[in-house]
Amino acid sequence: MPTAETAAALLAELQARQPLVQCLTNAVVTNFTANVLLAVGASAAMTDLPLEAGPFAAIASGVLVNLGTPHTAQRDAMREAVAAAKAAGTPWVLDPVAIGTLPVRTALAAELLLQRPTVIRGNPSEIIALAGVGVGGRGVDSVDSAEDALAAGRLLAVEFGSVVAISGPIDIVTDGVTDVRVHTGTPLLTRVTGGGCALGAVMAAFAALSDDRLASTVAATVVYTIAAEQAAADAAGPGSFAVAFLDRLANLTAETVLTLAVIR
Repeated sequence: MPTAETAAALLAELQARQPLVQCLTNAVVTNFTANVLLAVGASAAMTDLPLEAGPFAAIASGVLVNLGTPHTAQRDAMREAVAAAKAAGTPWVLDPVAIGTLPVRTALAAELLLQRPTVIRGNPSEIIALAGVGVGGRGVDSVDSAEDALAAGRLLAVEFGSVVAISGPIDIVTDGVTDVRVHTGTPLLTRVTGGGCALGAVMAAFAALSDDRLASTVAATVVYTIAAEQAAADAAGPGSFAVAFLDRLANLTAETVLTLAVIR
């Protein structure tokens, strides 16, 4: 069972090693995602061109594949990056943004799922749709709860060997056998564009640190949500929250994680 001690140790290791994360992500959140990675102590590369994405995935520490705005060239780059990541043993994260009713991204998510992502991160409706047991949410907004999606998350974890992270007021991370609930966070994350998408990038950074993918995914979630909870206490609203969140990530210590983590 992942613990606060594990999360704290992995944060310290990330800050020391500064893993390089390749992000094939959506145009709406590129800047925020890169800033989040830099703030937490990782390095970001938004390399999503065909003929470049594959070679870069082979040298990156981790790869994020986020389906938020999957134009044609980026779809080809995603396929290339995933193939190269698999060949190189690079951990990669699939974030199936808004799948279910939208045909292009839904088909792409199903295709990439067969490549067995290291981690799958999504909101409850996305996880349910990816497992084929529901139709998805309202665009990027979930209409289901994390508990509603837990059975679908376990199914994906067992069938594809992935760790599945389901976002919600209480985040759930599962490997199909062990379910872990993270009780830190703030609703303000849902009012900033990229609040969920950037978490996928942080999960890719943490996945580079440990072969225990359940522990690394829980650690990423804990670090991210503790910083968000602290930032919410500083903020007057979504705008100041986004700035405070980057500051809190940048100043977060292993000692603070050890003190504030709530993992059950």
